[in-house]
Amino acid sequence: VSTQSTWDYQDMSNTWAAVFNDIDPYFWAYMGTGIAIASSVIGAAWGIFVTGATIVGASVKQPRIKSKNLVSVIFCEAVAIYGVIMAIILMGKINYPTGWDDFVAKPEHLTSEKFYMAQFGGFCIFMSGISVGLSNLFCGICVGVSGSGLAIADASKPETFVKILIVEIFGSALGIFGIIVGIIQSGAAKFPSTVPQVTMFTLSKLFPYIASSCAICFLSLIHI
Repeated sequence: VSTQSTWDYQDMSNTWAAVFNDIDPYFWAYMGTGIAIASSVIGAAWGIFVTGATIVGASVKQPRIKSKNLVSVIFCEAVAIYGVIMAIILMGKINYPTGWDDFVAKPEHLTSEKFYMAQFGGFCIFMSGISVGLSNLFCGICVGVSGSGLAIADASKPETFVKILIVEIFGSALGIFGIIVGIIQSGAAKFPSTVPQVTMFTLSKLFPYIASSCAICFLSLIHI
């Protein structure tokens, strides 16, 4: 990670670049992880909603389609599992060093090598989460719509089941493509293992010294 800033931090203090630069890198990392799992679950739920409603409706006239068309629901559920797996992988890459909050509280540390490393790692995980989340979102919709058509076609002509099932299988593979790309994107993410410890003098830390001074003064007055 480059330690040289391409701009003067003071000159960009009133720009959108400063706004994004001041956002904690771990926010981007956790946001990307959340997007990965949330979008995947939304895609899976959407797909199950579409294909499940069709299966239930079509099975009223053709009860025989209920069992084998459950494979469409399984494919939709797999999309959510993709998101869970990717979220676990991304969470395993995040390392939050002790003293990070005090470290970033000083403006001069926002142009340090440690901050740039964490910022790059946060962006990597954020974009990886977006790639996986959007891939699984549209994958779930694709599987749900194709599974809905599969149930209707199977109820009308049973011989079309296998042919349309192949289409659904290829649609389900789209989520795997997103996971592969997401893993590659997050592979470069690294976070600092340690940061210089910064002593922040606050009133709470000075309280023992203030209390002891007051006690000494009180004892002195009593002695007098």
